[in-house]
Amino acid sequence: MTALQFGLSGELFGVSLSALAGRALAFVAGFLVTLVIGRVVLIPLVLRVLTARGFTEALRSLTKSVANALVLFAAVAVAFMAAGYPSFLTAAATLSGALALALGFAAQDLVGNFVAGVFIIKDEPFQVGDWIEWNDISGRVENIDLRVSTVRTFDNEQITVPNGELANNAITNPVAYEKLRQKFVFGIGYDDDIDLAREAIIEEISAVDGVLTDPAPDTRVSELGDSAVGIQARFWIDDPDRGDYVAVRSSAVQAVKERFDAEGIDMPYVYRQLVGEIDVNERPAE
Repeated sequence: MTALQFGLSGELFGVSLSALAGRALAFVAGFLVTLVIGRVVLIPLVLRVLTARGFTEALRSLTKSVANALVLFAAVAVAFMAAGYPSFLTAAATLSGALALALGFAAQDLVGNFVAGVFIIKDEPFQVGDWIEWNDISGRVENIDLRVSTVRTFDNEQITVPNGELANNAITNPVAYEKLRQKFVFGIGYDDDIDLAREAIIEEISAVDGVLTDPAPDTRVSELGDSAVGIQARFWIDDPDRGDYVAVRSSAVQAVKERFDAEGIDMPYVYRQLVGEIDVNERPAE
């Protein structure tokens, strides 16, 4: 009597129980088969290809995360198709497209930083541990994430930088190559011997630990200032690091200064003479 009242008669909403069970089994089977093939066969294959081509661990991790999401989506899609519900996929695709469009407008900066992070990981303009400079800021890269990168300054401050800023601005990476050239201008007096000063600079800098002999240090007269003749010294250091760079540069400048003092070579400095008058006005007491 109850079955007749609800019009079921061994069916559920016009679908037999056996048909529902078959569709459920088809759904589970389609989901599991697609998921296993994706995660056991396809993803490991893609990761092996990336490893063979020399891609970094960061890019491989990103690829694995994206691939897992795609395999899961594909498994759900195949499961619904196997269960006989292709219309569900059409509705889901329409809803996903509208949601993606709305999120895209609402999170343009977030998406931009994400895309910039992908290109930074792929192109490798710098790596974790590199010393970089941008927009008058410098520091050592501690972490590269998909949205932001973390940089520790040389004053031991932590800066969280959106990847879009690093991707859209000029970045200086002084440690990208095996050696780094340094330049420093020494000023000598107009009455001093330029050749003697250049010889002294080359000898002292060449003797500093960390300075390469090939290419050898060299000098050139670079400027005629108000009170001094500028001699620019150029020298190279090997396997540059921020600490080594500062230490070698300091040692070179100190060695040249002490040699100039010993040779009697003047290092004049600019001085100003202020000329004027001061008027003192007395005001009567009130």
